[in-house]
Amino acid sequence: MSFSSAQKKLIENIQYNCDVSDARDHGIYSMCSMVLKLRNLYKWEQGIEPWDEPETGDLLDWIEKKENYWATIAGESYHPLTVNGRELSPHDLEEVNSALQNEKILYGAGYGRSLKAVFFLARELERQNVEDCPVIVLGEEIAKEMASPFAMVQDGEIIIRRESLRFFFWDQVQELRSSCRSSLQYAYNHYGLLKDGNLEQERFKEKLDSIVDGEMDLFIYHEVGEILQTTFDSETLQALIGRFPGSVIEFVCRALKDILADTHPRGVLSHVIREQRGSTLGFYVGFLDGLRAKLFPEMQEGWQDFHKSGDWRCIEHARATCRENNLQLAEKIKRISQMMGDYPDDKITARFNTQILETLGLDTPH
Repeated sequence: MSFSSAQKKLIENIQYNCDVSDARDHGIYSMCSMVLKLRNLYKWEQGIEPWDEPETGDLLDWIEKKENYWATIAGESYHPLTVNGRELSPHDLEEVNSALQNEKILYGAGYGRSLKAVFFLARELERQNVEDCPVIVLGEEIAKEMASPFAMVQDGEIIIRRESLRFFFWDQVQELRSSCRSSLQYAYNHYGLLKDGNLEQERFKEKLDSIVDGEMDLFIYHEVGEILQTTFDSETLQALIGRFPGSVIEFVCRALKDILADTHPRGVLSHVIREQRGSTLGFYVGFLDGLRAKLFPEMQEGWQDFHKSGDWRCIEHARATCRENNLQLAEKIKRISQMMGDYPDDKITARFNTQILETLGLDTPH
């Protein structure tokens, strides 16, 4: 598809804003996360498939050039976007997308982890409705920054970025396959990826697109739960992140919001149970790690019981119990958030450590 000169300028400005976001906030990532995100950004720029690894020298040269470029723009402002002769804010989604709707292209803008700005432009593949929530599935990405969230809610619409999701699946499976988790083996077996109990890489390459399309509900219904769950509202989350960005408070709150979405009566686990989607359950349990696993200890026992018996009531019991426990935790965090404005940060942090971290068995950061 060819673009007009005005559209090319729009794409250039969106990509520039992506670059400024990366230049400003790439420091929020750990070294491991940074390397993975840079590698995938390189693959996107070069049109490389998830499983194709670049030459080390080429990648290192590219990273050096990227970091040098970032150094020149880190202090710059975001460019306005010119649409139909008018200069618009890069966060003016409605106006920009109104001008692009005939091209079947969608522009996105928002904030991700630690309030890092997210911008993207991608081709629209399809629209659907799930649980009365509008869903837009995007394909080829025309402009992007390094975070590239593959699922998000924008103006009340669920956005699924299929290309980013392909990279997520490939990377997650490569990272976790050595653990031989029974849940992942269960999911692999559904797609015929196992030989003598081991994952066949070539078969996985062939099946990657089928898996991404077949398991998209895992992410769509998570976002449905995000939209429908109101106990731990976005205002509380954004207030805490704005006050304590990049802290354990942010990470716990994000994980809690994810678990409340997943366990919502119309969220992903209820959908999986209702439809008895074993492969989706396998991937869900296999991908459940870190703080989300700490908030959802019931799932491991529920999975083990389900794996032995095939009884979906084991998963429903885990879902319901987890939800009740995390609703109580959310109420505690909301009460702590109400201290902002009346108490200094150290008092709020101390209360969070005592009432939340210690309850979860987590170490108190120094």
